[in-house]
Amino acid sequence: MRSTRRTPRRTTLRTAAVVVGAAAVLAVPVGSAFADSSAGAPVAPVAPVVVRLADGAVAKVYKTGPNRFEADIFAGSTKLDTLVSRGGGVAYGRSDGLRVVLQPNGGVTSWMEGGEKSRPKSKAVAPAPVRVVMPDGRIAKLGADGAGAGGERAVISLPDGEVLGAIDLRHPSAVRDGWTYKLVRDGERVKFVVIDGRGGGSGWVYDFGSGKLVETYGAGAGAGAGTGSGGLR
Repeated sequence: MRSTRRTPRRTTLRTAAVVVGAAAVLAVPVGSAFADSSAGAPVAPVAPVVVRLADGAVAKVYKTGPNRFEADIFAGSTKLDTLVSRGGGVAYGRSDGLRVVLQPNGGVTSWMEGGEKSRPKSKAVAPAPVRVVMPDGRIAKLGADGAGAGGERAVISLPDGEVLGAIDLRHPSAVRDGWTYKLVRDGERVKFVVIDGRGGGSGWVYDFGSGKLVETYGAGAGAGAGTGSGGLR
Protein backbone atom coordinates (compact mmCIF):
# COMPACT_ATOMS: atom_id res chain seq x y z
CA MET A 1 0.00 0.00 0.00
CA ARG A 2 1.30 3.40 -0.88
CA SER A 3 2.38 5.43 2.13
CA THR A 4 0.13 8.40 2.94
CA ARG A 5 2.85 10.26 4.85
CA ARG A 6 3.47 13.65 3.34
CA THR A 7 6.36 16.07 3.44
CA PRO A 8 6.08 19.89 3.11
CA ARG A 9 7.81 19.95 -0.31
CA ARG A 10 5.43 17.50 -2.00
CA THR A 11 2.10 18.13 -0.25
CA THR A 12 -0.24 20.87 -1.46
CA LEU A 13 -4.00 20.96 -1.04
CA ARG A 14 -5.94 22.23 -4.00
CA THR A 15 -9.18 23.88 -2.96
CA ALA A 16 -12.33 24.83 -4.76
CA ALA A 17 -15.18 26.68 -3.04
CA VAL A 18 -18.74 26.22 -4.28
CA VAL A 19 -20.79 29.29 -3.33
CA VAL A 20 -24.57 29.12 -3.51
CA GLY A 21 -26.37 32.45 -4.01
CA ALA A 22 -25.02 35.94 -3.53
CA ALA A 23 -24.60 37.46 -0.08
CA ALA A 24 -22.67 40.30 1.49
CA VAL A 25 -19.87 38.82 3.60
CA LEU A 26 -18.41 40.63 6.60
CA ALA A 27 -14.85 39.46 7.23
CA VAL A 28 -13.49 39.51 10.77
CA PRO A 29 -10.09 38.37 12.07
CA VAL A 30 -9.52 34.60 12.12
CA GLY A 31 -10.17 33.13 15.56
CA SER A 32 -12.62 35.82 16.67
CA ALA A 33 -16.23 35.13 17.54
CA PHE A 34 -18.97 36.85 15.52
CA ALA A 35 -21.17 39.09 17.64
CA ASP A 36 -24.66 40.32 16.86
CA SER A 37 -24.36 43.35 14.59
CA SER A 38 -27.06 45.25 16.46
CA ALA A 39 -25.15 45.04 19.72
CA GLY A 40 -21.92 46.58 18.45
CA ALA A 41 -19.91 45.13 21.36
CA PRO A 42 -16.58 43.37 20.70
CA VAL A 43 -16.09 39.84 22.00
CA ALA A 44 -13.04 37.89 23.04
CA PRO A 45 -11.30 35.60 20.51
CA VAL A 46 -12.54 32.03 20.47
CA ALA A 47 -10.19 29.05 20.13
CA PRO A 48 -10.65 26.95 16.98
CA VAL A 49 -12.41 23.59 16.93
CA VAL A 50 -9.76 20.95 16.17
CA VAL A 51 -10.76 17.93 14.05
CA ARG A 52 -8.48 14.96 13.33
CA LEU A 53 -8.67 13.89 9.69
CA ALA A 54 -8.67 10.42 8.13
CA ASP A 55 -4.87 10.28 7.61
CA GLY A 56 -3.92 11.74 10.99
CA ALA A 57 -3.66 15.37 9.86
CA VAL A 58 -5.78 17.97 11.67
CA ALA A 59 -8.18 20.74 10.68
CA LYS A 60 -8.54 23.85 12.86
CA VAL A 61 -11.98 25.34 12.21
CA TYR A 62 -12.84 29.00 12.85
CA LYS A 63 -16.06 30.96 12.40
CA THR A 64 -14.91 34.16 10.69
CA GLY A 65 -18.25 35.81 9.91
CA PRO A 66 -21.95 35.19 9.28
CA ASN A 67 -22.27 32.02 7.16
CA ARG A 68 -18.46 31.89 6.81
CA PHE A 69 -16.03 29.30 8.20
CA GLU A 70 -12.33 28.66 7.61
CA ALA A 71 -10.42 25.42 8.21
CA ASP A 72 -6.61 25.48 8.41
CA ILE A 73 -5.21 22.04 7.47
CA PHE A 74 -2.02 20.91 9.24
CA ALA A 75 0.25 17.88 8.87
CA GLY A 76 2.29 18.09 12.06
CA SER A 77 3.54 21.68 12.29
CA THR A 78 3.24 22.22 8.52
CA LYS A 79 0.22 24.20 7.31
CA LEU A 80 -0.98 22.64 4.04
CA ASP A 81 -3.81 24.96 3.09
CA THR A 82 -6.93 26.83 4.19
CA LEU A 83 -10.45 25.86 3.13
CA VAL A 84 -13.09 28.62 3.14
CA SER A 85 -16.87 28.05 3.21
CA ARG A 86 -18.98 31.17 2.79
CA GLY A 87 -22.52 32.09 1.77
CA GLY A 88 -23.77 28.53 2.27
CA GLY A 89 -21.08 27.06 0.02
CA VAL A 90 -18.94 23.95 0.46
CA ALA A 91 -15.12 23.94 0.23
CA TYR A 92 -13.09 20.92 -0.96
CA GLY A 93 -9.44 19.96 -0.56
CA ARG A 94 -7.27 16.95 -1.46
CA SER A 95 -3.69 15.76 -0.98
CA ASP A 96 -2.04 12.35 -1.58
CA GLY A 97 -5.38 10.53 -1.44
CA LEU A 98 -6.82 12.53 1.46
CA ARG A 99 -10.10 14.24 0.70
CA VAL A 100 -11.42 17.02 2.98
CA VAL A 101 -14.79 18.80 2.84
CA LEU A 102 -15.68 21.92 4.88
CA GLN A 103 -19.46 22.13 5.26
CA PRO A 104 -21.52 25.39 5.39
CA ASN A 105 -22.13 24.89 9.14
CA GLY A 106 -18.42 24.50 9.95
CA GLY A 107 -18.50 20.68 10.06
CA VAL A 108 -15.57 18.76 8.54
CA THR A 109 -15.66 15.47 6.61
CA SER A 110 -12.55 13.57 5.50
CA TRP A 111 -11.71 10.21 3.93
CA MET A 112 -8.94 8.39 2.08
CA GLU A 113 -9.35 7.52 -1.58
CA GLY A 114 -9.34 3.79 -2.22
CA GLY A 115 -10.59 2.97 1.26
CA GLU A 116 -13.41 0.56 1.90
CA LYS A 117 -15.97 1.50 -0.77
CA SER A 118 -14.40 4.98 -0.62
CA ARG A 119 -16.89 5.92 2.04
CA PRO A 120 -16.30 9.33 3.68
CA LYS A 121 -15.11 9.30 7.27
CA SER A 122 -17.29 11.94 8.85
CA LYS A 123 -15.84 14.26 11.46
CA ALA A 124 -18.73 16.69 11.79
CA VAL A 125 -18.32 19.27 14.55
CA ALA A 126 -20.53 22.03 15.88
CA PRO A 127 -19.46 25.57 14.94
CA ALA A 128 -18.64 28.13 17.61
CA PRO A 129 -21.78 29.67 19.17
CA VAL A 130 -23.07 33.08 18.15
CA ARG A 131 -23.19 35.66 20.95
CA VAL A 132 -26.26 37.93 21.25
CA VAL A 133 -26.65 40.80 23.73
CA MET A 134 -30.36 40.84 24.55
CA PRO A 135 -32.55 43.84 25.46
CA ASP A 136 -32.59 42.82 29.14
CA GLY A 137 -28.78 43.06 29.25
CA ARG A 138 -28.28 39.30 29.45
CA ILE A 139 -26.29 37.24 26.96
CA ALA A 140 -27.55 34.43 24.72
CA LYS A 141 -25.11 32.04 23.06
CA LEU A 142 -26.78 30.35 20.09
CA GLY A 143 -25.18 27.14 18.86
CA ALA A 144 -25.67 23.48 17.99
CA ASP A 145 -24.65 20.39 19.92
CA GLY A 146 -23.21 18.70 16.82
CA ALA A 147 -26.26 16.49 16.29
CA GLY A 148 -27.31 18.32 13.12
CA ALA A 149 -30.89 19.47 12.59
CA GLY A 150 -32.73 19.62 15.90
CA GLY A 151 -29.56 20.19 17.91
CA GLU A 152 -30.04 23.95 18.22
CA ARG A 153 -29.47 25.25 21.74
CA ALA A 154 -29.46 28.67 23.43
CA VAL A 155 -27.54 29.26 26.68
CA ILE A 156 -28.65 32.28 28.73
CA SER A 157 -26.14 34.00 31.02
CA LEU A 158 -25.41 37.23 32.86
CA PRO A 159 -22.83 39.66 31.44
CA ASP A 160 -20.27 38.33 33.95
CA GLY A 161 -20.59 34.84 32.44
CA GLU A 162 -22.80 33.23 35.10
CA VAL A 163 -25.07 30.75 33.30
CA LEU A 164 -28.78 31.03 34.16
CA GLY A 165 -30.05 28.17 32.02
CA ALA A 166 -30.48 26.76 28.52
CA ILE A 167 -33.24 25.90 26.06
CA ASP A 168 -33.37 23.62 23.02
CA LEU A 169 -36.04 22.43 20.57
CA ARG A 170 -37.20 19.72 23.00
CA HIS A 171 -37.59 22.30 25.80
CA PRO A 172 -37.94 25.46 23.69
CA SER A 173 -39.09 28.04 26.24
CA ALA A 174 -37.96 29.51 29.57
CA VAL A 175 -39.15 32.44 31.71
CA ARG A 176 -36.98 34.50 34.04
CA ASP A 177 -38.03 37.70 35.88
CA GLY A 178 -40.84 38.32 33.42
CA TRP A 179 -38.66 37.78 30.33
CA THR A 180 -39.41 34.85 28.03
CA TYR A 181 -36.78 33.18 25.84
CA LYS A 182 -37.94 30.84 23.05
CA LEU A 183 -36.62 28.78 20.13
CA VAL A 184 -39.14 28.67 17.27
CA ARG A 185 -38.89 26.59 14.09
CA ASP A 186 -39.93 28.53 10.97
CA GLY A 187 -39.82 26.04 8.09
CA GLU A 188 -36.20 24.92 7.79
CA ARG A 189 -34.96 27.86 9.89
CA VAL A 190 -34.84 28.31 13.64
CA LYS A 191 -35.42 31.68 15.30
CA PHE A 192 -34.58 32.88 18.81
CA VAL A 193 -37.30 35.06 20.35
CA VAL A 194 -37.04 37.33 23.40
CA ILE A 195 -40.27 38.72 24.94
CA ASP A 196 -40.55 41.39 27.62
CA GLY A 197 -43.56 40.21 29.62
CA ARG A 198 -43.37 43.16 31.98
CA GLY A 199 -43.22 45.74 29.20
CA GLY A 200 -46.44 44.91 27.39
CA GLY A 201 -45.18 41.89 25.47
CA SER A 202 -42.65 43.62 23.24
CA GLY A 203 -40.55 41.12 21.31
CA TRP A 204 -37.23 40.74 19.48
CA VAL A 205 -36.63 37.98 16.93
CA TYR A 206 -33.10 36.82 15.99
CA ASP A 207 -31.89 34.50 13.25
CA PHE A 208 -30.39 31.50 15.05
CA GLY A 209 -27.52 30.90 12.64
CA SER A 210 -26.17 34.45 12.48
CA GLY A 211 -27.59 36.07 15.63
CA LYS A 212 -28.87 38.96 13.48
CA LEU A 213 -31.93 40.86 14.72
CA VAL A 214 -34.56 40.24 12.00
CA GLU A 215 -37.81 41.47 13.54
CA THR A 216 -39.20 43.54 16.42
CA TYR A 217 -42.74 44.12 17.63
CA GLY A 218 -44.50 45.99 20.43
CA ALA A 219 -44.09 49.48 21.83
CA GLY A 220 -40.82 48.83 23.65
CA ALA A 221 -39.07 46.91 20.87
CA GLY A 222 -37.66 50.03 19.26
CA ALA A 223 -34.98 50.15 21.96
CA GLY A 224 -33.13 47.34 20.15
CA ALA A 225 -30.72 44.83 21.60
CA GLY A 226 -28.25 45.52 24.34
CA THR A 227 -30.15 48.49 25.84
CA GLY A 228 -32.17 46.80 28.57
CA SER A 229 -32.01 47.04 32.33
CA GLY A 230 -28.95 44.85 32.58
CA GLY A 231 -29.04 41.35 33.95
CA LEU A 232 -31.81 41.48 36.59
CA ARG A 233 -31.95 38.17 38.41
